[in-house]
Amino acid sequence: MKKDLHPTDYRPVVFQDVAADFAFLTHSTATSKETIKWEDGNEYPLIKVHISSASHPFYTGQEKLIDTEGRVDRFAARLKAAEERKKVLADKAKKTTAATKKVTAETDEAK
Repeated sequence: MKKDLHPTDYRPVVFQDVAADFAFLTHSTATSKETIKWEDGNEYPLIKVHISSASHPFYTGQEKLIDTEGRVDRFAARLKAAEERKKVLADKAKKTTAATKKVTAETDEAK
């Protein structure tokens, strides 16, 4: 066995699930600059998590969409922008086609 492989600086830390407004106190080596005053009146380091047993579908039995990064909003914005570009290009193509037909008609009349 290797010596000094496992960390030894365990201390009380509060993990808070931001999606479910749930927190629990446990021992961990995780570090944080944020702190929180716990139920016992002491102040502990705070680690924020996006999913815990209070919000995970496996434990809650219900499916919930958690969009912490704004991915759905960014996708919707890209989709809308793509549709607008497609419309602008289609209008430009119609104008170019109409102009080409007009020039062709004028050239045919001149002959």
